[in-house]
Amino acid sequence: MELRHIRYFLAVAEEGNFTRAAARLGIGQPPLSLQIRDLETEIGTRLFHRVPHGAELTEAGRAFLERVRPIPQRALEAAEAARRAERGETGVLRLGFTGTSVLHPVLGASIRAFRRRFPDVELTLEEANSAVLLGGLEEDRLDAAILRPSLSEASTIQAFALVREHLVAAVPAGHPAASGSAPLDLRLLREEPLLLTPRRVGTSLHDAAIEACRAAGFEPGIGQSAPQIASVLSLVSAELGFSLVPDALRQLSIAGVAYRDLKAPVPHVELAVAYPRQRPSRLAMNFAEMARAAAHEFEA
Repeated sequence: MELRHIRYFLAVAEEGNFTRAAARLGIGQPPLSLQIRDLETEIGTRLFHRVPHGAELTEAGRAFLERVRPIPQRALEAAEAARRAERGETGVLRLGFTGTSVLHPVLGASIRAFRRRFPDVELTLEEANSAVLLGGLEEDRLDAAILRPSLSEASTIQAFALVREHLVAAVPAGHPAASGSAPLDLRLLREEPLLLTPRRVGTSLHDAAIEACRAAGFEPGIGQSAPQIASVLSLVSAELGFSLVPDALRQLSIAGVAYRDLKAPVPHVELAVAYPRQRPSRLAMNFAEMARAAAHEFEA
C-alpha cells in the first residue's frame, strides 16, 4: 500500500464521486478507478459502493477511513521533521568547552546566538580540558567543542579560530614583579619556577608559556603542576612560582595573586570551535557558524 493509494481513497471518500475526485487530484477517472480497485484487492474487501451518482463508503470503507484519514498530514509532518533535522534545526547538540573559555565572553555569545537561531535544539554541555574534549569529538561523545587547538588535532578535527587571547603573568602578590604599571619583562621571573598544567591536559597553553619564556631569553624551570588552571593559580598564591595564563583569567580574583601585562612581543593562545573532520553533524556545523559570527562581532 502506497501513500498515493491513501490520497486517492480519501479524495473519493470526501468527494463521494470518482469524477470530482479525479479532477481534484489532477488525474483521469479511469486511472483513479484502477488505483482504487488495486487498493481494494490488496485489502481484500470493497471500500465503495458504486452508485448512479457517485460512490458511497461500505462499512469496511468507513472503518478504513477512520484509520487512514490522519496519514497524509502525518506524512507531511514527518517529511518536514526530516528536512528540519537535515538542516540542523532540531535534535540534541552535545557541546564541550574548556574551563578557561567560560571566562571569555565569546562562549556565552556563541551559545546565546545559537539558542536564538535554533530554539528547538536541545543543548547538553560538558566542561573539560582540551585533551578530554578532543577525545570526546574523536569518540563521538561530543558534536562540537570550544577548546584550545593544537597541531596534533589537525588530522581528525576541523577547527576554526575564534579569538586570540594575550597571555599575562600571574605572580605571587608579594613578589617584586607584582607591582608596577609598565608591561612586565619576563626576564624578571627567570629564577622562579613556571607553574603549568600538564602538557597532556592542554598542549597549546603549556607550549605557549614555555615558548614565551624562551623568546624572553631564558629556559624556564618547570615547577609543580596542577590539573586545572584554577589550581595553578592557587599554587601561585602559595608562592611556589609564577604562571602565564590567558588574559580572561584576570576575572578570577584569587587572594595572593597579581596579574601583570607582558612586554612585547606579547604571547597569545587561541580559542577555537571544533568538530570532527569526518561526517560532522549539521548541528555542529550550525553551531560553528554561529560561534564564528559571534566572535567576529565581539572582535569588531
